[in-house]
Amino acid sequence: MKSDNVKKGMQQAPHRSLFNALGFTKEEMEKPLVGIVSSYNEIVPGHMNLDKIVNAVKMGVAEAGGVPVVFPAIAVCDGIAMGHEGMKYSLVTRDLIADSTECMALAHQFDALVMVPNCDKNVPGLLMAAARINVPTVFVSGGPMLAGHVKGHKTSLSSMFEAVGSYAAGTMTEEDVREYEEKTCPTCGSCSGMYTANSMNCLTEALGMGLGGNGTIPAVYSDRLRLAKHAGMAVMDMYQKNIRPRDIMTKDAILNALTVDMALGCSTNSMLHLPAIAHEIGFDFDIAFANEISEKTPNLCHLAPAGPTYMEDLNEAGGVYAVMNELSELGLLHLDCMTVTGKTVGENIKGAVNKNPEVIRPLDNPYSQTGGLAVLKGNLAPDGSVVKRSAVAPEMMVHEGPARVFDCEEDAIAAIKGGKIVAGDVVVIRYEGPKGGPGMREMLNPTSAIAGMGLGSTVALITDGRFSGASRGASIGHVSPEAAVGGTIALVEEGDTIKINIPEMKLELDVSEEELAARRAKWQPREPKVTTGYLARYAGLVTSGAKGAVLNKAE
Repeated sequence: MKSDNVKKGMQQAPHRSLFNALGFTKEEMEKPLVGIVSSYNEIVPGHMNLDKIVNAVKMGVAEAGGVPVVFPAIAVCDGIAMGHEGMKYSLVTRDLIADSTECMALAHQFDALVMVPNCDKNVPGLLMAAARINVPTVFVSGGPMLAGHVKGHKTSLSSMFEAVGSYAAGTMTEEDVREYEEKTCPTCGSCSGMYTANSMNCLTEALGMGLGGNGTIPAVYSDRLRLAKHAGMAVMDMYQKNIRPRDIMTKDAILNALTVDMALGCSTNSMLHLPAIAHEIGFDFDIAFANEISEKTPNLCHLAPAGPTYMEDLNEAGGVYAVMNELSELGLLHLDCMTVTGKTVGENIKGAVNKNPEVIRPLDNPYSQTGGLAVLKGNLAPDGSVVKRSAVAPEMMVHEGPARVFDCEEDAIAAIKGGKIVAGDVVVIRYEGPKGGPGMREMLNPTSAIAGMGLGSTVALITDGRFSGASRGASIGHVSPEAAVGGTIALVEEGDTIKINIPEMKLELDVSEEELAARRAKWQPREPKVTTGYLARYAGLVTSGAKGAVLNKAE
């Protein structure tokens, strides 16, 4: 056992004295030490129930012969952090989570781990840590929130943000907004659409790192507690069979996850997190892979904000395994990949049934023949940009319009809500990238304001920042290189024509090379927005959004 390094032999007598201080028995000292990484806190709705999940995991581990030991991981609520300086601290926690979990796991020599995350950066951060630590590891999340109900319609967090835009446009009263406010988020759990948290939890199943149902069983269902107990049992089975994360998270598994991503219509943030996870296993993930896979992968699901269905509906329809089984009929998945069940992907999904063809479209009736995400390139984004095309109105798939240029999110929101943005405009928000933000803020406020103002099918938004999974419309993020390092987006001027062609994967600034060269010669880097603390350190180390915003290794 790895934990023998802190438990066995005369040299470890001081270590054992400290285990005695913890109340460990001699019997427990003979068993595998299983770390339960708990992301429980009282500020994130998706994490307020994780204490119950953790207790269920502990029971499963103990029942299967292990000794469960809990230690914490942090988590940020992106919804609460949205629209102010707090959002600078969201993406950056992914690396803090990975680093701190690596430190705790290796410092204390755990034999195995169960990761208990739920929200946006928590899941990929712990997947990154799992790849580094490489002891038997299972993921079990806190589960999605149930949809809200307002005036006979299901709602989710994106509905709430768009209600604020509708109020600004004069199409919704303060009383209407208050009703949304009170009914949109009715339970604990990760917000109820196919936003980043639920995207990443679904992808743990596709990667093989979570049990079936991990991405979709609602937080308030008792089935989630049973799943947690089984996760504790599963990690002990993995320990006995010596199945480790790097046996599971292979290149083929990452490509499986990207394929399932396309079918589900996941958040654009998956195009930051999958490359970062791939980086940890030594796989150089080019975001252009997305287009290759998208071209042959049908989009089968339109969950909120792309459509009227929610995570609870996907769960009842058969969940991620049912989607994967559909895809397997086209030969799109690597079915021989190992998983935390000790079985292959093919064995896991065999017999999974699509119980609702309105929620999971069958192969002969997809929403589109191509996947939910697209990577656009061109002179405005030489290294790429990302759009959730499954949430783009058909009339915006090809668009051309004048640039309305803003150097921060706040200025853009003021212009949108002030009625200064009109149909046909292309809103450009720059200096919000990984370095320039710093921290690559999500732009849910401006996209929701555009939708709420009734401009969602006539106005595009382009940024070197990123978008929430709750964003919809022609929202193109991750523009790389970013403005802070002199990318073309820094050279855009008010009124320049921008051409968007999503079917052809193109994003172009209609300005001559000569004029761009002249502008580039005049361009000067901006003073950093933050010069102290963690954000300043992060800005100095972070790479491009096109590379998953991973951190450079120390020289």
